[in-house]
Amino acid sequence: MKLPEGFAFSQSSLQEYVDCPRWFQLRYVLGVQWPMAHEDSSLAWERRARLGAAFHRLVQQHLLRIGSGQLASAAEEAGVAAWWHAYLSCPPRDLPPVRRAELSLSVLLGSYRLAARYDLVATEPGRRAVIVDWKTTESRPQHAQLAARLQTLVYLYVLVEASAQVNEGQPFAPEQVELLYWFANHPQQSERFTYDTAAHTAAGRRLRSLIAEIAAVDMAEWVLTPRTEHCRTCPYRTLCGREGGPMPGEGVEPEPEAEPVDFDLEQIAEIEF
Repeated sequence: MKLPEGFAFSQSSLQEYVDCPRWFQLRYVLGVQWPMAHEDSSLAWERRARLGAAFHRLVQQHLLRIGSGQLASAAEEAGVAAWWHAYLSCPPRDLPPVRRAELSLSVLLGSYRLAARYDLVATEPGRRAVIVDWKTTESRPQHAQLAARLQTLVYLYVLVEASAQVNEGQPFAPEQVELLYWFANHPQQSERFTYDTAAHTAAGRRLRSLIAEIAAVDMAEWVLTPRTEHCRTCPYRTLCGREGGPMPGEGVEPEPEAEPVDFDLEQIAEIEF
C-alpha cells in the first residue's frame, strides 16, 4: 500500500491527499479506474472541465504566435468565445518579455520528485519572473481561498528552486518571483501573490513534511475525508458509499492540471534540493 517507485508529486495530487487521503490512495497508490455516476451535477462539472481545457489550449497556441484571427473560429466552436474575447481585450498587464507556455519543472524533495506544469512563465532574466495561471471559475475566489490551495504554494516554491533553468543559469531570489491568477470571467480582477525568503523557507518545510507524511502512510485503507463536499465530484465516491453531499462552491474549479501528471521526465528541468 506504499507509493509506487519513482512517484512524482504535483499540486493536484497533494491537494487530493489534503482533501481526502482515500481519494489519493485509490487514484495514485492503487490506480483504480472507476467511472463517475452520470448525474446532472457531475455532467455539468465535467463540461466545465472540458471548456477550461479548451480555453487553455487556445491561449497556449496564441502564446506560440498563432494569430488570434486563426483561433477565433476554434474558440467559437469550443464554446469559449466569451473567455477568448476577454483574454484578447484584457490580458494580464506588465508581464516580462520572455514567455514560456506550458512549462514543466521539477525538484527533488527527499526521495520524491515534486513537479509543476505552468500555464505561463514570463521572465526578465536577472530581474523577475511572473507565473500566470488561467482560471475559468464562474465566481472569483477570494485571496485567502487561493492562498490556502496547494497550487499557490507549489507553483512559487518549484519555480524558485528550478529558476536557474529559466534565468540564464542563475536562480531567482524568492523576492523576484510572483504568481498571477487571471480570471476569464473577471479579466480586470486578477489576483497577485508576491513571495519572499521567509515564505519560501516555510513552503519548503511544509512540502517536505506533507510528502513525508504521505510516504509514511501504511494502512490497508486510507482515511476518508470528513468534508463530504469533496465527495460530490470524486469519481470513487460509490466505493465509499458517499453519493450525496453538496456541490463544491463556484470558487472551486475542475482545472486541467487536476488530471494525473503525465510528464516525460527526461524533458523536465530538474533541480535537486
